[in-house]
Amino acid sequence: MKEWVDLMSFERLFAPLKIRSAMLRNRIVSTGHNTRIASENVANAALAAYHAARARGGAGLIVCEAATVHETGRHLSIAGDDAIPGFRLVAAAVHGHGGTVFGQLFHPGREMSIASDGTSPLTYAASAVPNDRFHIMPRAMPELMVREFVERYANGARRYKAAGMDGVEVLSSQGYGIGQFLNPRTNLREDSYGGGFENRMRFLVEIAVAVRDAVGDFPVGIRLSGDELNPYGMPLSEVVEICRALDERDCFDYYNITAGSSATLGGATHIVPSMAIKNAYLAPYAAAVRGVVRKPVLVTGRINQPQIAEQVLAAGQADLVGMTRAMIADPEMPNKARAGAIDDIRACIACNQACIGHMHAGYPISCIQHPETGRELRYGTKPRAGKPRRVLVAGGGPAGLKAAAVAAERGHAVTLYERERRLGGQILLAQRLPGRAEFGGIVTNLEHEARRAGARIVCATDATPELVHAEQPDAVILATGARPRVPAILGAEDAHVVTAWQVLREEANVGGSVVIADWRCDWIGLGIAEMLAREGRRVRLCVNGYMAGQNIQSYVRDTWLGVLHGLGVEIIPMARLAGVDSETAYFEHAASDVPFEVSGVETLVLSLGHDATCELEAALTDYRGQVIVAGDCASPRTAEEAVLEGLQAGLSV
Repeated sequence: MKEWVDLMSFERLFAPLKIRSAMLRNRIVSTGHNTRIASENVANAALAAYHAARARGGAGLIVCEAATVHETGRHLSIAGDDAIPGFRLVAAAVHGHGGTVFGQLFHPGREMSIASDGTSPLTYAASAVPNDRFHIMPRAMPELMVREFVERYANGARRYKAAGMDGVEVLSSQGYGIGQFLNPRTNLREDSYGGGFENRMRFLVEIAVAVRDAVGDFPVGIRLSGDELNPYGMPLSEVVEICRALDERDCFDYYNITAGSSATLGGATHIVPSMAIKNAYLAPYAAAVRGVVRKPVLVTGRINQPQIAEQVLAAGQADLVGMTRAMIADPEMPNKARAGAIDDIRACIACNQACIGHMHAGYPISCIQHPETGRELRYGTKPRAGKPRRVLVAGGGPAGLKAAAVAAERGHAVTLYERERRLGGQILLAQRLPGRAEFGGIVTNLEHEARRAGARIVCATDATPELVHAEQPDAVILATGARPRVPAILGAEDAHVVTAWQVLREEANVGGSVVIADWRCDWIGLGIAEMLAREGRRVRLCVNGYMAGQNIQSYVRDTWLGVLHGLGVEIIPMARLAGVDSETAYFEHAASDVPFEVSGVETLVLSLGHDATCELEAALTDYRGQVIVAGDCASPRTAEEAVLEGLQAGLSV
């Protein structure tokens, strides 16, 4: 019990730490992450507002996202003096809330998929060694270019200092540019920058010296993967020796330890690990580095709660903790932890949907639980209602709960009705899948927010038209969700056909040989396949798309595909369901329309999307009050759209 009490006191987490000229107010770090908030690769007011929210929330250190030191890198840029004003906005915004902010120096090397104009990029790396993930063959850097890059890193650091940043971090992690020089599998050079250990280190050491000469008594850190976790990557033993050598040379003021590599699909999943991976799983890597260096060590990787962070610090595994997604989900997390308001923290569930998912799609990052993130200039403040109104919310899923929380926070009198005995809607089903229990945190967090804001919640009561007309609210927010889509299927009367919902609710007697017809190409098909395969059934997942999980974030999907491969699940892509009989499922190839059969089927499981539950909307067509529709009852999509539209509904009443 004493150990638990000590962990909850957060005395280590909120201890200040001095790194050269920078004094950090605590050990919580928002590590560098690509936000896609900047415009035209230039830091702007929106990016400043994003980081200001985390500084206001109490973060000890904010590392602004990777900025390329050379124009060949397709990212936010620190390659010219025109970058200084934008970063000056970021620095001023963070300083305005008592925070500390570092800039990150970066070049991807070969790890690029596309150039800024949509063509295949000309990339530069230590050697002409291709990567598996992007299928790019880079050009080996001429020695003169290597020396030019050293100068570019120094100039980038000088610009950060001119912009008012408090320090810089050199990004050498995840198999990016510098890491390609360190790794003997990707550095095949025969000049002074390749070959033995000292030569492979030369590029990084020269960068460290040049950056130090450029910025003087200014914190300079380094980010490294403790293990690149792929067949062609550096293992922990090699990284520890690199850190030992860097520390002996006094090159850096701290070590930021992450894991994985952009070079392979499996290694890349560790760049932003999903909920399938345990919390704080990289702490042992940081501990190994901490054992050979004198300077502070920072660790990241699924540290989503202050209790977990305190435990890592208490175990002596690290000196600082990266809690990036924790503060994407809840920018106020540090302040809440310091105040002891643990129950008020909106914990990240590592779904990856709106953070890295948005980034990969080319849009500003956000959070499915907290859509205000990334939209600070639009939703950063919620104005109080000029005239409080009576608001009725129909439906206690993500959309209804968010709408109730926001409307009540603004001062309205809110009553939410949920027809089931439990809140959550489809989330209650999603959390039943293997490895998805954490997804239920959305409901826990949103319910707590709604109740804390003062919303009245009534379960096991259907918001019927009669109830609405009896209560006569000023505004009705419809968040009545959706139901499984079960179209007419040729031959279904002769077969055993069930829905994914029935499987999850344990309402179906599933046979030993199962075919899943997956139109959605999302987590439902993948999850049902894993669940049934773990029960010992033969599973064939037929997806109406290019691949299983096509519509979910790649790191989540790729991790899951690896699991299904290990379980022996057969995946059949481009399969459009056409019919079924007692032992055969009939499909058409989605591109050619050519029919094919899948035989030996005992049970056909349908994951064919949803139909909106919109009967209440139709019944309220002539209602005199305001009627707003949010979430799946408007159009069945995902929890992200439901929560965002709940926010918008709560702001609209």
